[in-house]
Amino acid sequence: MAIKYLTVHCSDSPNNREVAAAEIHRWHQEKKFDGIGYHAVIRRDGTIEKGRPLYWHGAHVRRYNRVSLGVCLIGKDEFTDEQLRSLELLLQEWLDLYPSAKVVGHRDLDPKKTCPNFDVSAWCKETGIINA
Repeated sequence: MAIKYLTVHCSDSPNNREVAAAEIHRWHQEKKFDGIGYHAVIRRDGTIEKGRPLYWHGAHVRRYNRVSLGVCLIGKDEFTDEQLRSLELLLQEWLDLYPSAKVVGHRDLDPKKTCPNFDVSAWCKETGIINA
């Protein structure tokens, strides 16, 4: 699979509410998805939980699912330092696997969305992540 995008999402749940990948899996099944649409979920404490396997195309950005991996930060618009550190580590790991992929926010691929409610490109520049 040719991965062109590494897409950052948020769960759009209250910032103080803990949500696990298993709960998102259930939400997505209720929407008639095959299961969780993201490849990873980052909880409020920075724990990275696996979602779909990397070889299975996602269900997180219409028209881009076959060429992207998706990671979901739990929360709406206030993410913890632990989450952002984990996000940086995960994206670097994925960039090692897919060095030509571009790091984007959901909103960068779908202008009707605000997710993940921050400028991923600017954040990548601040952290030194390449390919943003």
